Amino acid sequence: MSASRQKKAPVSCRLARPDERGLLTAFLDENWGSPHPLIHREEWFRHYYMAEDGSLQFALAFQGEALAAVAGYIRANRAPAPDIWVSIWCAKKGCNGAGLELMAALPGLAGARTLACNNIRPETMVFYTFLGYTAARLPHYYRLADRDSYQVARVAQKIILPVGDGPSLVPVADEAELGRVYRAPSGVTPAKDLWYLTRRYFRYPLQRYDVWHLDGALLVTRTVPVNGTAVLRVVDYVGEPARFSLFGPGIARLMAQTGAEYADCYCAGIDPAVMAAAGFSPRPADCANIIPNYLTPPLYENTEYYYFTSHPDGFLLFKADGDQDRPNLH
Repeated sequence: MSASRQKKAPVSCRLARPDERGLLTAFLDENWGSPHPLIHREEWFRHYYMAEDGSLQFALAFQGEALAAVAGYIRANRAPAPDIWVSIWCAKKGCNGAGLELMAALPGLAGARTLACNNIRPETMVFYTFLGYTAARLPHYYRLADRDSYQVARVAQKIILPVGDGPSLVPVADEAELGRVYRAPSGVTPAKDLWYLTRRYFRYPLQRYDVWHLDGALLVTRTVPVNGTAVLRVVDYVGEPARFSLFGPGIARLMAQTGAEYADCYCAGIDPAVMAAAGFSPRPADCANIIPNYLTPPLYENTEYYYFTSHPDGFLLFKADGDQDRPNLH
């Protein structure tokens, strides 16, 4: 029988052991295509993939005795059945079947309630659909400041939605204050607990965030100086989706305070009418306006993101979820 017709060895999947970091690194160096910064930068590897007890948040698929695929994941909470984001999914050439088996097994291996991923390649959406997950384009919204000209955005059609009066954003100064003001929204997945929010926004290496609150709901922003002006990134919201519009007046004031020429927001799970009430216009794929996503240095084009989730009901995704919204370092 020819080698091409020989039966492939069965696939077995399990969690990685703490002593297998070298095995993971060697596999990804060989099969990812370039050194992965989240693997080779120690502060990021520890932040994303190492639990407090030293265990690794990776699952492995073996075809026979050979490592065929790996998947790294990030916990959104410390619940017994956590919600997790897939961060790295890599299969050896010719082992796509093992990669699919690993992805199908990952929720059970990690004991996860919900599995999701922020920023998948559009050509892989069919794989996730095959596994029964929901895959879609990540909507992009923006709000322009009222200016005669723009240094970063390329504005062919100037639309600025009204927001009316409303409360200003209240800053969350530190971890202790976060614990006092935070209230977990009901029915929202992934569920982000205080452990996650503290690590992500007050102990994150290499990048600073501003956290705000209104009546228990949280908003996370990052102001980026660029070209003598600034851009306000709305990177996370933790609250009931219908209440996001309450933040609109405060975001407009924050834009004025920071000198931002626009605010933008990648998010799924909030009704476009609620986004409009908050003053945000949709940026469709064929939009004539250019709202750059890459800012250091600016890349004058629109950027599309795609995602998947195993639990579309109540799903809420923002740009900083998973391993996104990080400095582009190697």
